[in-house]
Amino acid sequence: MTHYIFDMDGTLFQTNAVLAHALEDVFHELRQTGRWEGETPVALYQQIMGVSLPEVWQTLLPDFSAADQQAADQKFRRSIEQAVKAGHGRLYPGTVELLTRLKQAGHFVYIASNGWPSYLSAIVTTYGLEAYIDHVYSIEDIRSGDKSALVREICKTHAISSGYVVGDRLSDFKAAHTNGLLAIGCQFDFAQEQELAVADRVVNELSAVY
Repeated sequence: MTHYIFDMDGTLFQTNAVLAHALEDVFHELRQTGRWEGETPVALYQQIMGVSLPEVWQTLLPDFSAADQQAADQKFRRSIEQAVKAGHGRLYPGTVELLTRLKQAGHFVYIASNGWPSYLSAIVTTYGLEAYIDHVYSIEDIRSGDKSALVREICKTHAISSGYVVGDRLSDFKAAHTNGLLAIGCQFDFAQEQELAVADRVVNELSAVY
């Protein structure tokens, strides 16, 4: 039996399908109140996908107060969750088939995500993934906001000493190596070539993971 720890956004879930709309909701309101000019920085968010939400808003709204960043964050969370629950998102092709094969072979499957708990729950519930995932872990489950620390906690909880972290960004690969696991890089929407070079193996589709 092997342990597989999956990232969610950009690995199993096509976040692009709901990201732009949710961001547009936030920045439309900022424009309406005269606090933002110009286009919604979707491309910038896509560049930094994989960092924690506080880091997102510090990057997208660097001149805003902490309170205003938090207000934007709350609106974004509500909007993206509503989009997921309405079925506007998509899993990457082969997600369910891969998870089915892993479970049928007796392997353990976990999620380690920078997403927040209710968002992850919405994805798992909306797309019927409960039967395939042993436990879902959010970055908000730990204080540090660090992906490596989150994976460390998963390894400690489940006595994991070997296995895989499957993800698309450098934070996933570092989390694997820091904890003595192998990193499988997914060359999908948010992936960057220089980061994928750190992974032990790179796949172009989920069917190649297992």
